[in-house]
Amino acid sequence: MKKIYLSRSMVVFLHILCMCLLTFVVDCLKPQVSKTANNHHTIQAPSTTETAVLDGNSTASLSSNTKVTDVRLPASLRPLHYQLQLQPFVRGNFSINGYVQVEVEVVTETSVFTLHMADIITHNETVKIVDARSAMEISILKQTYDNQRQFYHAHLQQPLTKGCRYVLSMEFTGYLNDQLYGFYRSSYTDSNGIKRWLAVTQFQPTDARRAFPCFDEPAMKATFEVFLARETDMSAVSNMPKINSRPIEGQQGWMWDHFNTSVPMSTYLVVFLVSDFRSKEVTTQNGVSFRTWARETAINQTNYSLEIGSKILTFFEDYFSIPYPLPKQDMVAIPDFASGAMENWGLITYKEISLFYDPKVSSAYSKQRVMKTVAHELAHQWFGNLVTPKWWTDLWLSEGFASFMVYVCIDHAEPEWQMMEQLIMMDLHKVFRFDCLESSHPISIPVAHPDEINKIFDTISYVKGASIIRMMKFFLTEATFRRGLTNYLKTKAYANAEQDDLWNFLTQAGHQDLTLGKCVTVKTIMDTWTLQMGYPVITVMRSADGASATVTQERFLLRKDPNSNDTHVYRWWVPLSHTTQATADFSKTAPSRWLSKTDSKITIRSLPNSSQWVIFNVQETGYYRVNYDENNWKQLIKQLKADHTKIHVNNRAQLIDDALNLARAGQLSYSLPMDLIAYLKSETSYTPWATALNNLAYIDKVFSRTGTYGSLKNFLLRLLGLQYKSIGFQDSLTDPHLDQHKRVKILSWACKLGHEDCVTQSVSLFNQWMMNPMNKSIISPNLKYVVYCTAIAAGKDKEWEFAWNQYLNSNVGSEKSRLLSALGCSRELWILSRYLEMAFTKDTGIRKKDVVRVFHSVASNTVGKDLAWTFLRDQLDDIIDYIGKGFSSLKWMIKATTNGMNKDLYLTELKQFQSANKDKLGSVKQAVSQAIETVANNIEWMNKNRQVITEWLENHGYLLTLRST
Repeated sequence: MKKIYLSRSMVVFLHILCMCLLTFVVDCLKPQVSKTANNHHTIQAPSTTETAVLDGNSTASLSSNTKVTDVRLPASLRPLHYQLQLQPFVRGNFSINGYVQVEVEVVTETSVFTLHMADIITHNETVKIVDARSAMEISILKQTYDNQRQFYHAHLQQPLTKGCRYVLSMEFTGYLNDQLYGFYRSSYTDSNGIKRWLAVTQFQPTDARRAFPCFDEPAMKATFEVFLARETDMSAVSNMPKINSRPIEGQQGWMWDHFNTSVPMSTYLVVFLVSDFRSKEVTTQNGVSFRTWARETAINQTNYSLEIGSKILTFFEDYFSIPYPLPKQDMVAIPDFASGAMENWGLITYKEISLFYDPKVSSAYSKQRVMKTVAHELAHQWFGNLVTPKWWTDLWLSEGFASFMVYVCIDHAEPEWQMMEQLIMMDLHKVFRFDCLESSHPISIPVAHPDEINKIFDTISYVKGASIIRMMKFFLTEATFRRGLTNYLKTKAYANAEQDDLWNFLTQAGHQDLTLGKCVTVKTIMDTWTLQMGYPVITVMRSADGASATVTQERFLLRKDPNSNDTHVYRWWVPLSHTTQATADFSKTAPSRWLSKTDSKITIRSLPNSSQWVIFNVQETGYYRVNYDENNWKQLIKQLKADHTKIHVNNRAQLIDDALNLARAGQLSYSLPMDLIAYLKSETSYTPWATALNNLAYIDKVFSRTGTYGSLKNFLLRLLGLQYKSIGFQDSLTDPHLDQHKRVKILSWACKLGHEDCVTQSVSLFNQWMMNPMNKSIISPNLKYVVYCTAIAAGKDKEWEFAWNQYLNSNVGSEKSRLLSALGCSRELWILSRYLEMAFTKDTGIRKKDVVRVFHSVASNTVGKDLAWTFLRDQLDDIIDYIGKGFSSLKWMIKATTNGMNKDLYLTELKQFQSANKDKLGSVKQAVSQAIETVANNIEWMNKNRQVITEWLENHGYLLTLRST
């Protein structure tokens, strides 16, 4: 069937026209809303003579093909206070009747009142601008709309006077979309099979303007007084506590909920929820009302979140020495939610899987994920909400600190979990894999257009941010670090900041505590880590006798593009710490020397003789890799095989990660890291094992379609053998937390590699469950995914259909997510193809928020990888149309299907895909560039390293060959 394509402008026009007609129809069928008692307009539906403000009426509008970059609001007005009245028709046609008053102060004289607006119909004749002091109305000559910049303009007959205050008021009509941004609709099916609707917001970074006209930039803080209309059997929640409720005159069954005026905050932190959810409540140690909200049948799954959330809030109050600024804190689980969670001040919204925990069904990993997410969002109440970045360039300042404070908080609450150890593997090593690409980006990067802003909500902002903050804490010391943070937060409270503001406070604390030399500042050091991308590899070359070492730095790249036009000289201020075999003191993490930005090399003296090892970057506290001369590597391998416990567990993980990635980048022969990881047969700690297997996953992936894969499997199964026997298939929920993690990791790999006992046990447990589906205790929560995936891969459509029905019937978020991922493990192409089609079709049972999980599960399957790539390439238009603005979903789909490609044909196809779709990719253009770079790296890697690894496997007795005649 031939497709018809419409321009963006035409789509906008038709959308607004439809909204006008819908609003008119519903207006004819419902009573009018009266004026409120305080004489402010409530919402009145527009008449047929009222017109929307469209880009065609604006002299400033551009063609839809021209992408503007100057999208910042004029600095002439500063918002002070908003009054909002919104009536979302959650059970009707999803329209929103709205009224806004915004009081502003004039910073510079102007004749144009400009603010942000998108997907809103203004009722032009209701727009008024009055002098706040005299109540004199300012005449409006015309109203225009700049579609490209999403600017509403009221052109005035006379200029607004500098220093004076004015109030703009306006009635408007909005729409509860189904795209998971702005003010949108979500739904769930209750225990009686009835579909229930709710309305909720997701405004970060630039979508508050879709709910009400506003100054939608983080630096433009104001106070908010909110009125939400709801039906009497529903509830409304916002940032602040509810003051009162009263019936809406002339509308039977409707109520206005009036909320207290907020503290000064950015628009992206404003939040509304209208639902029939139930809540649970406790009071924190410091008297804060703390509630969790969820659909009625799942409210008990928030018990754990409620318990830990109230304690975490109190912990942060103590850590920052600043009381929580609001009288209440709500957390709500949303059935349809695009990200993991959102830190709206006073009402945090979560994806259900990020807030729900059921000890009978949820795994240790799920429990940890819930605690991490809750801690991250509560940390934002100080970092991001109390003190907000001036602009999205410094997004990392908010996200990086929240990400790091998660580990600080959980390490205090659950020391047995060893979160600071897990950070090495979960965050540091993870971001190293992204930040070694030439297509990486600086952590602090200028952005303007919303596409650019959305693009930086990535691993670099979150995880590199957390990693360099961790490094800074270690070189400043804990006490200095905390003192600087507290002073920063107290001074900048309810205002905005840039990274240099934080550097100044930390420098002052460092100089006062003598933990930072008087001749150096935090800015001097940290600018080298935030304003340029990448990170260094520190090369330690010891002298022949070993007594001294020359230390140099260079940017670590997975692959250096010979055609690169990047002429920047990459140098960092590197905190150097080290220990030796003689002392083996891994407690001294403070730097003993600095390798400055201007140093080409330095010499470290007083080292032991060459028969003893040295280790640099103690506990891997610095954001860099370390390479050594061959002799030092051999001494380290010798130590690991003799007694690995003499080396700190963090540095054991570091040695594995550095060696395998240095080999991957061509700076070591693969024979060295393969010799090194052989010691793992005697390793019992989780993080070295997890680090090794995370890195070996790359080799496993690119080898999976070669004739050598059987030999690699043979090596991996023997490496895992002793651990498999040691931990066993039987799980115990009373085992130490990291032992549970390790068991899942080992069994997952063993079953994937076809370990006979692992597969047999998994299939047997799954079959028992199929015979008794109501018994949820047959399979341990920790082993559910391993068993599900293994049994579905070994089975046919019967096993798949059973798992699908279990997904449909499950009420537990973590269980539904596990099943969705496991359903992609099938080895039947027709099943995988049907599964992909279902994910991008409405009303199949798969929510939009889960399409990435489904796609990733198929793309990660060796059988399904080509299928996923073909689907993405051929159905891109339909995918984009279905996910709407959810380009972050598309980014992860591209990465999932391309990261294992290692053929020239794939590279050609990917470049053609980039060229053919350059105008459609929006904020995921960088993800495609990174994918192209990754595939080029994979091809080069295969050419250089396949034979080396094959020879090592042969030399060590792992090569599998078929007997010839």
